[in-house]
Amino acid sequence: MRIPRATYRIQFTPEFTFGKARAIVPYLRALGIDTLYASPIFRARTGSTHGYDVADMNALNPELGGSDDFTLLAEEIRRREMGWLQDIVPNHMAFDAQNPMLVDVLENGPHSRYFRTFDIDWEHPLESLRGRVLAPFLGSFYGDALERGEIRLGYDGEGFFAAYFNQRYPLRIDSYLEVLTHCHPPLRRRLGSNHPDHIQFMGVLYLLKTLASGPTRDRYEQIKFIKQTLWNLYQGNEIIHDQLDLSLAEFNGTPDQPESFALLDALLNQQYFRLSFWKVASEELNYRRFFSINDLISLCIEEKEVFEHCHGLVLKLVRQGHVSGLRIDHIDGLYDPPQYLERLAAAAPGAYVVVEKILEAGENLPRAWAAQGTTGYDFLNQALGVLCDRKQERRLTSIYHRFANPGGRCEELAGAKKRLIIERHMLGDIDNLATLLKSFAARYRYGSDLTRHALHRALIEVMVEMPVYRTYLTPRRKAEEGRGYLRQALRRALRNNPGLANELGFLQCILPLEMSRDLPAEERQAWQSFVLRFQQFTGPLMAKGIEDTLLYVYNRLICLNEVGGAPQHFGVTPADFHKFNQSRARHWPHTLNATATHDTKRGEDTRVRIAVLSELPQEWERRLREWSRRNAPLKKRVRRRLVPDKNDEYFLYQTLLGSYPLADADLETYPVRIRDYAIKAVREAKVHTGWLKPDSAYEDAYLAFIDGLFGQGHGFFEDFLPFQETIAFYGMLNGLAQVLLKSTCPGAPDFYQGCEFWDLSLVDPDNRRPVDYEARRRALEGLNKAFARDTAKLLAELRANWRDGRIKLYLTWRCLQARAQAPALFCDGDYLPLETRGAAAANLIAYARRGADQTALVVVPRLPTQLVEPGCWPLGAGIWGDTQIILPEGVAGPWRDFLSGRDLEGAGALNVGPLLQDLPLALLIAGG
Repeated sequence: MRIPRATYRIQFTPEFTFGKARAIVPYLRALGIDTLYASPIFRARTGSTHGYDVADMNALNPELGGSDDFTLLAEEIRRREMGWLQDIVPNHMAFDAQNPMLVDVLENGPHSRYFRTFDIDWEHPLESLRGRVLAPFLGSFYGDALERGEIRLGYDGEGFFAAYFNQRYPLRIDSYLEVLTHCHPPLRRRLGSNHPDHIQFMGVLYLLKTLASGPTRDRYEQIKFIKQTLWNLYQGNEIIHDQLDLSLAEFNGTPDQPESFALLDALLNQQYFRLSFWKVASEELNYRRFFSINDLISLCIEEKEVFEHCHGLVLKLVRQGHVSGLRIDHIDGLYDPPQYLERLAAAAPGAYVVVEKILEAGENLPRAWAAQGTTGYDFLNQALGVLCDRKQERRLTSIYHRFANPGGRCEELAGAKKRLIIERHMLGDIDNLATLLKSFAARYRYGSDLTRHALHRALIEVMVEMPVYRTYLTPRRKAEEGRGYLRQALRRALRNNPGLANELGFLQCILPLEMSRDLPAEERQAWQSFVLRFQQFTGPLMAKGIEDTLLYVYNRLICLNEVGGAPQHFGVTPADFHKFNQSRARHWPHTLNATATHDTKRGEDTRVRIAVLSELPQEWERRLREWSRRNAPLKKRVRRRLVPDKNDEYFLYQTLLGSYPLADADLETYPVRIRDYAIKAVREAKVHTGWLKPDSAYEDAYLAFIDGLFGQGHGFFEDFLPFQETIAFYGMLNGLAQVLLKSTCPGAPDFYQGCEFWDLSLVDPDNRRPVDYEARRRALEGLNKAFARDTAKLLAELRANWRDGRIKLYLTWRCLQARAQAPALFCDGDYLPLETRGAAAANLIAYARRGADQTALVVVPRLPTQLVEPGCWPLGAGIWGDTQIILPEGVAGPWRDFLSGRDLEGAGALNVGPLLQDLPLALLIAGG
């Protein structure tokens, strides 16, 4: 297995292709990156900017450059002795006509070779969904869209299809008969019965009738013949062309003449899809989606044949040596994640595997999983937490609640937001679960009297109270930790809903998989199927209710509102941070350490800037009151309320402090970025507006407020900028600390594209703006030369010009060079917390990484506002005084500091002042 030393995440787009990635490989290698970490590269919907809407898993995306450019990039990666970590999407695909497997299903129904590929309930209890998959993509009710002529019957070389604007849905093959039979009588009159083309046309009709009568052995060959023959006739015979077009026009009806759409309505009712208003999916649905996104349809990847087909190309790339590792997207959406990982390990032995997994506080990744760890959100929140001042939690909470009045404690809001998501997006999913549960309960003596309605209510209560994304109970695995979470949720649900005692009692037997083993095989299968299905929906609820809603509502300190984090958890003590890393060193030494990803809510340096507010509550409150008073005239009244409300205003000020640009060149686009982000944030919050039903009055008033802040002559920024500059300076120190922690703690550091310079971005799409790699390449080249000439002089110059980001690039480069020179130490070395003593002991995080013949000492500052005034670097004995780092017995120099270039002696204890002279951080290595 090739364990990454350091990964670099690339977001491929039609603008950033395989060819452009190849051009930056030499720069990445010089930086110290040894593994390219690629976003999905398989064929996605045309124009996709992220690749997660996969249309064909067995083809490379031609918009990224296709197979030739991919091969050139892969060969360049291998020539540089680098690895390739590939992001794959085993949970879902695009619900789109560009998806050949889905097209096959819609054309052939149960006769399709891919009929069991997608997670569709073909036996749904609703008659309108039985034998059909809901296609909830209409912008209005089906009947209205039909009679306005928005749904059209079309025809081209691929066959007949229903079109709705730019969307298309292929007709089932045997329903072609409806159109062609309608077309046939006038065609025969015009063409003549004995015309060779008419005879061919009759042959097509005959084959279609054969297909309609039942399955045939050579079905696909017949379909190919039908389509090709019909298309040749349509293109080659003017009469057939004209008559078929006339028939299409008749089917497509005339707006304002409802009766003229009867033919098309009848034809659509024969299809394996049912077109509907998009909102229908919230309450009636018979396929599993990715979260609540209608146009991403989930897969039955647990089926062996589906697994093998959908992984065909990526496993080939692994066997060819092009791909050395796999990143599994949305592992919690799979029916049986442990089984999936075992199957993947057997199919790709030796591949490095990490999973995208959100771990809640105190939750552990299942130790038995066939993976090397997670994508690093757990580390991100620990590293951020240790840079926050926990002692100020009560003070910050008081300031927030007095100013913004969010409407409850964070835990209460979390439950309310999860209920909101169920009511607006997931009632159909819950209803399907309740139906599945009722079908089992009705056959079991203890559940026969439980109604589907009451079971539906009980399921909602349990899902709302689930404290983690999902459990991993299967008939083959005990997963005791998962049972504990389920019992906790059931206790809370019963406490809140004593009237559901019977239903919750039944679930208490069902969900932990602890019912009688004497059940008949059919009942046991139904029971187990329900439990695994239930587990697939708790994750989407957590993601939508917490990540995509609560994190934009409870705004006490928004740097804590991060993927994998929890707003109610205010910081991490150094002792707990050390325990976290010791556990990772023991159990998951090869996991990833991330501080920014394509999904994070704000850039890594935006986040640690905002963390500085935890150290300055008094000054924050004073500024907050002053800004609110000054900016009150900019607010507009909308339906008897001032916009923005205090909670959104509180959120905005933190956002401005965290993201305000360092370079004048970035100020021109900044107001537009803030406008876009503000609207996204308030829609995600779902309080005053939302994606489903935007409130333009509130949004316009909010944008006018933002425009007023940036307006000439208002004066807000005259008061804002001095405080912002203070936050930016201390945030810079936090940003450097974050880089060193990520690069030296157990796990492989993951760098998101462009974050070698300051990352003051906001959420997607702001964090996917183009990266200036040429500027980074030139800067790295200059650093390399200057380091060799005079390191002390270089560091002084970097400190003086910290705003240009080169100091962060320098730190990243030096950390990665250290990892390259001591790979075993950082890959598998022990993690030893080090004791600190003296006046500033609480302002240090110190630890050692110890291997067989090498030791690294890491020294990182925290809570810098307690050490120095704004603009002053925490360097030298004048700042650190008598502060010391106590070294374990047997740990001694001589040391080489990879950051300052200095050589030091030392054993027993190291005085911090002499150690931190050129930079406020140190990375010492001895031995080897």
